[in-house]
Order: sequence, then structure tokens, then C-alpha cells
Amino acid sequence: MLNLLRMDLYRMLRSKSVYICLAILLIMVMVSLGMVSLVVTPQGQEMAVERGIFTAEDLAQTEDILQGVDTLLMLRQTGMDGGMYNLIFGIWVMLFVCMDYQSGFMKNLMAIHQNRWNYVASKILTAGIVSLCYLVLQCIAVLMMNRVLGNVVPYASFGDMLFYLTWAWLLTVAFASMIILVSVWTRSVAAGTLAAVLLGTGMIVGPLYALLDMLHVGGWLRYTIYFTLGMGPGHYGSLADLYVYLVGGGFLILYAAAAGIVLRKQDI
Repeated sequence: MLNLLRMDLYRMLRSKSVYICLAILLIMVMVSLGMVSLVVTPQGQEMAVERGIFTAEDLAQTEDILQGVDTLLMLRQTGMDGGMYNLIFGIWVMLFVCMDYQSGFMKNLMAIHQNRWNYVASKILTAGIVSLCYLVLQCIAVLMMNRVLGNVVPYASFGDMLFYLTWAWLLTVAFASMIILVSVWTRSVAAGTLAAVLLGTGMIVGPLYALLDMLHVGGWLRYTIYFTLGMGPGHYGSLADLYVYLVGGGFLILYAAAAGIVLRKQDI
């Protein structure tokens, strides 16, 4: 498996898609904090009014817009809570897996490495490394942009940031495992993209939760990847907050096992 992992890491570093997705995530951070600066800083407000982005009346209504917001909440609101991170990350995972099939690399790979569980494990580990880099770089970008813009929001504690990043990372790896399952099952770029869009952004679980909640039977959907990422705790308060690790670990094991079983039954 180590040989497969080294090969995957080498191919990942040489692929353009991983850097394009990273650039999109960092641009989202810069645009989000840039818009915040237009609302809360005197220089930004002046420029926004001069260019017709906001009116003076609009700005008067946003005086308390950042009440209770810190750098951790800004990180979450720049894509994590709404599912944009999983959408972009999921598309990269799909491309990384599906290109093995479309290029014919999969046939050669399976002829040399016949243990298909190792293939799934290597892909999940590579996705985990990429997600860790993405999350850390996003966090650094938020901190740096906040500093450049004059500390428009207070800094969250290191402990809160670390707690959030660890469980959010686990959930994103679980989501990557789900995309890997869809990709090896269908071998289709279209199906993988559709899964990333529908499941990453909550377009399925969101309406389903709204419907079932009216019947008072939708509570279990709060423990899906999408809702856990959006509603998970921002700081550790008690043992109950550790449920996020159980959700992430449970889905990771479930989807990884399913992907391995599907791949074993396939004729490559």
C-alpha cells in the first residue's frame, strides 16, 4: 500500500486540479473577508458608497453584523457550513479517482497491485492529506486577511481552532470516502460530480430534513455529514460535543468498506 500511496501523492502533486481547487477556496476566503471590510472599516465604507456597492442607509443597518463573530466563525462561513468546501473538494476527489479509469491507468495498476482494499485505502489517505492541507491553508488565509484588514474580527483561541479543524477534517475525509465509493461504483465523471453537488451542498438532505421535521421525525438527519459540518460545536464544552468524531468516523468506515466491497466485485 505504501507504494500505491507514494504513487498517488506523486500524481496528486503533479495534477493541476488540486491547485485550481485550492485557489478557488482561498479566493472565497479573500472575497468574503474583503466584503466584510467594505461594511465594517471606515475606508471600506467610503469606497463602497463611492462605487455604489452599498448606500449609507444599507451600511447603517449593518452596524452589528459582526457581533459575536470571530476568526473561527469566519472560517466556517467562507464555505464550510454551507457545503462549498465539500463541493469543491469532492469534485477534486472525483477527478482524482475517475481519471484512473479514463486513462487506462486502473487496468495496469490492478495487474500489479491486486489487493483492491489497498487502492481504496491509498485514495482515502491521499484525500485526507489534501483536505488537511486545504483546511490549514484556509485557516492561515483567514488569519492573514484579518490581520491585513486591521483585525476586523477578534481571533478565536488556538484550542477552539484545533478542536474544530480536527473534527471538520474527519468529516471531510468521510465525505471523500463517499465520493470515492460513487466514483468506483459508476466510473463516471458525471455521476461523481452530481454526487458532490447534491450531497456536498445539502440539496438532498436539506429539503428532506425540512419535510421530515414537519412530521417531527427528521432529527436523525442532523447526524449526516452536511448537517454535522454546519451545526457542529465551535468549541469543546463537554463530552457530548465529541459526537462529531463518532459521526465522522462512522461514515468514514462505512463508505470505505462499501467502496472496497464494490471494487472487489468489479471486473476492471
